[in-house]
Amino acid sequence: MTVANTMLVPLNDSITSRAVIAFLINFSINPENCHITFIHVFRQPTSGEELMGKKFMNEQPLKFQALLENAKQRLVAEKGFSPDQIDTVLLTDPYPSVTEGIIDFFQKGNYDLVVTGRKKMSKSEEFIMGDISVKLVRSLNKASVLVVKAD
Repeated sequence: MTVANTMLVPLNDSITSRAVIAFLINFSINPENCHITFIHVFRQPTSGEELMGKKFMNEQPLKFQALLENAKQRLVAEKGFSPDQIDTVLLTDPYPSVTEGIIDFFQKGNYDLVVTGRKKMSKSEEFIMGDISVKLVRSLNKASVLVVKAD
């Protein structure tokens, strides 16, 4: 089997990630010609997260592995993907930012498309917090980036 389309799909526990999964389920793609890699990128923890304690920090990889597996199972059940066409990867070595982790992982692999979500933000929110999707579009010059809007 020749894989024609390889997609990198970063996910987290957010409305935008849920919108991305719903989009992939409803998008007109042929599962037989597609391979998807779901990733979750850990960033360096904030002081507030560290204050939550070791138990909280140790539970995070399990939480996000379950999230990735759930996304995989939804595509298998609702879109007809074979389980071996979907990989799940946790990037547990923390990156300074999620965007840097996505870009690093993308550059180490061979992907045709990055599918990411974007929530509606005011201009001031976008200026202060930045936007992963905008940074990916600007940084991944030789890649297609599909941005799924979430309300």
